[in-house]
Amino acid sequence: MFKVGDRIELEVEVTGEMVRKFAEVSGDFNPIHLDEEYAKTTRFGRCIAHGMLSAALISRVLAQRLGPGGIYMSQSLKFMNPIFIGEKVRVEIEVRTLREGKGIGVVETNVVKTNGDVCVKGEAMIMAAKSV
Repeated sequence: MFKVGDRIELEVEVTGEMVRKFAEVSGDFNPIHLDEEYAKTTRFGRCIAHGMLSAALISRVLAQRLGPGGIYMSQSLKFMNPIFIGEKVRVEIEVRTLREGKGIGVVETNVVKTNGDVCVKGEAMIMAAKSV
């Protein structure tokens, strides 16, 4: 179960293997994610992770840390900075509101580099497996 103010963090290194596997699952083979030579010609200068890979990391934290059987009902995302292959990021989740008796809550969802740069800022609605 969760309550207002609960805060959960998970640090993850975004690896090239993760990016390749995400490309296979999603079908997003944009060369900015996979082709180092191409990526050198872009504004980023090197490969970046898929934005939705960071969203999947948010889902991972919600599933692993807020309890089994919960439902991910909605998510808003704002992509603010790229995540480069090999960087470590911290996924931060904080429960903001909770509808008592329904087990439905709103959580702030952020993905932040270890240097403090915010990569993804968002908000999700979740439902606990059992009423809270």
